[in-house]
Parts: sequence; C-alpha cells; structure tokens
Amino acid sequence: MASNSSNRIVVPEAREALDRFKMEAANEVGVNLKQGYNGHLTSREAGSIGGQMVKKMIESYENSVK
Repeated sequence: MASNSSNRIVVPEAREALDRFKMEAANEVGVNLKQGYNGHLTSREAGSIGGQMVKKMIESYENSVK
C-alpha cells in the first residue's frame, strides 16, 4: 500500500539542508535533537522546533522583500 504522507520532501536534494536547518532551530530553542528518530521529544519540544523554523523562514522572506 502506498503512503500518502503530506510531509514528503518535494526536492530530495534539499534533505541535508533541511536537516541542518532543523538542528539549528532545535539548538536555538534549547532542545536536544539527535540525528535519526527522536521519539523521546515531547509535543511541546517538537512544536517549538517547528515554530522556530517557521519564524526563521518568515524573517528570511520579509528581509528578501525589503
């Protein structure tokens, strides 16, 4: 059965850059993230990483349109 995941990477070559970006965001919010599976994270920790990533993407966009 084929998986229809919504979080698949559209550009596979970007995986490494996305992983670095995620690790950087985790470091900035003080979450101990390791390579591979991170099932030990709480929802709050995982959400803070995602939120930091979105915040940085928005800042980057805003800076590019100035």
